[in-house]
Amino acid sequence: MPSFAYTARDSRGQLMEGVLEGASAAAIADQLMGGGMTPLKINASADVVEVVAAPKFSLSRGAKVQHEDLLMFSRQLHSLLKAGIPITRALAGLQESATEAMRRVIKSVRESLESGIELSTSMARQAGVFNHFYVAMIRVGELTGRLDEVFLRLFHHLEFEKTMRDQVKTALRYPSFVIIVMAAAIAVINLFVIPAFQKVFDGFGAELPFMTRILVGFSRFTVAAWPYLLAGVFGAVFAFRAWTKTPEGRYLWDRTKLRLPIAGKIAQKATLARFARSFALALKSGVPVVQAMNVVAATVENAYFARAIDKMREGVERGDSVLRTAAASGIFTPVVLQMIAVGEESGALDEMLTEVADFYQQDVEYELKTLSAQIEPILIVFLGVLVLILALGVFLPVWDLGKAALKK
Repeated sequence: MPSFAYTARDSRGQLMEGVLEGASAAAIADQLMGGGMTPLKINASADVVEVVAAPKFSLSRGAKVQHEDLLMFSRQLHSLLKAGIPITRALAGLQESATEAMRRVIKSVRESLESGIELSTSMARQAGVFNHFYVAMIRVGELTGRLDEVFLRLFHHLEFEKTMRDQVKTALRYPSFVIIVMAAAIAVINLFVIPAFQKVFDGFGAELPFMTRILVGFSRFTVAAWPYLLAGVFGAVFAFRAWTKTPEGRYLWDRTKLRLPIAGKIAQKATLARFARSFALALKSGVPVVQAMNVVAATVENAYFARAIDKMREGVERGDSVLRTAAASGIFTPVVLQMIAVGEESGALDEMLTEVADFYQQDVEYELKTLSAQIEPILIVFLGVLVLILALGVFLPVWDLGKAALKK
């Protein structure tokens, strides 16, 4: 058999390197996953095969598994396993009623199980479907024999994530609509309304007020350069997205988001709630603290927090307490630090973190419900200033000429 050099991370997040013999890179990846390691790179002779968590199963025809699919999958699988139905039979039953994309995923997982591969390894092979946290929790369920409980906890975790996203979308719907309408109104005024008034102003043959000259000049610039402005906007959006996809760009943007007015405090509280919920879930399921931090860092969806959590993990590995590393990270509020201190002293860190998650979830829900009320004054002021500028610029010349005509 050919030899393969591999680079992988163990359950504690430590980098491991070695050489194994196998029929293919996929076989080596399966072997590593079976041993509780996450393969990062597998070298075969001069060829390099990149892997993330294991060989990946690709969904064809652009099908994509939705968040709701995973939600129902976790809930239904919990009920079936709790009823004593074997996992392969449970998957076969779910496969019949699942959506097209989820059906193919379940089929692939079931076939892997029937060939002797563990459930966690089978799920890790599904590209973009089960994240690292989900797979790690399933692995814990397999080791403890409490797979049905793990699926129920994952269901509640996914439900929490869905609730947060839906609330954010609902809160941003009205402000987004107002901003889009205002942008469209500004474009119409500059491209069509002011040029029409400009012809009237030119017929007056009089000197225009300062505000009117500014509006006319800006309108002329917009009419002449709108293709370049449009291309610049699209180019800026494309460049921004490309920048945020880089590790350093995403880190800087995620840190900046936490400092934005109004939205920043909501993003921080939501991230703290997500961290506390994920960390509590992992600890409650029996995951060691170091490994729990390793998988939770991938679930907070904020690179700034993830890097801080990684530093916390390194501190705990050196023998520091969770409280000391959390205080040194600088990302936690005094409330969170106090709850962590109580949890460590009482040996109920998972319960304290659950209370933190509940507290911040309720706080975020309240903030989101009042988000429109917080943004409305800003939008009203901006809209008032816009109307004032347009009124002064468009109607001052007409007013001046009307006064001149009355004097005559």
